[in-house]
Amino acid sequence: MNTPIACEALTADLGELFTCTEQGVYQRIRTPYLYPDGDNIDLFCKPEGDVMTVTDLAETTRWLRMQSVSPRRSPRQRQLIEDICLTHGVEFYRGMLQARSRRGDSLAAVVTRVAQTALRVSDLWFTFRTRAVESITDEVADYLTERQLPFDRSEKLAGRSGRTWSVDFHVRTPARSSLVYVLSTGNRSAAHSVAEHVLAAWYDLNHLAAGPEALCFVSLFDDTVDVWAGEDFRLVEGLSTVTRWSRPDEFAIVLLEAA
Repeated sequence: MNTPIACEALTADLGELFTCTEQGVYQRIRTPYLYPDGDNIDLFCKPEGDVMTVTDLAETTRWLRMQSVSPRRSPRQRQLIEDICLTHGVEFYRGMLQARSRRGDSLAAVVTRVAQTALRVSDLWFTFRTRAVESITDEVADYLTERQLPFDRSEKLAGRSGRTWSVDFHVRTPARSSLVYVLSTGNRSAAHSVAEHVLAAWYDLNHLAAGPEALCFVSLFDDTVDVWAGEDFRLVEGLSTVTRWSRPDEFAIVLLEAA
């Protein structure tokens, strides 16, 4: 099957949401599937005799790498990618997700399989990001324990809107109790969204910052990775005290002298 005929068959089977354009020796297939940042997942097909190879040309793993502070995949990350490929019947080769459409196969089915694999692999970013945040909050918990500052972790609190917020730490000291959100991400493009989320939480919970047992709101930025802009700090400083994880002693002073 030559490429133009293959693309006509693909459009007939999958509809106009999938579009084909020529790109060198490949035919680029724009799919309706999206990476977490909203970009379309593109695939590429190339005839090799009676076989049509469908591949992402390593775009998915390249996208995933750009969201991480580490340029290399860990063994655990590679294993997760290989497990996803095995589940969907896709080959993982030199960072590429690819599958072959042989004579008698449905090209549309192969394209859908590879696209769904790319979607699942890109979604690993959420898993890696959550684990990164959890590792920082573990460090903060260890520090609070070391400083003998009693705390509850992941406390659920109801906001004025009725939404329930999971606050990273509720710390109690003789002077005053504090709520602490840890802001952490390895991705510069996601940093502002993290700050906006914490701002929304403080705004919805600000009834807890009033009264005789008013709570102090503390925004603890993980600044060990250079992803934050001045705007991110300013966004939350109106409703909370801003501290930095690179200066843990200052963080402790804020908790001990909360006023």
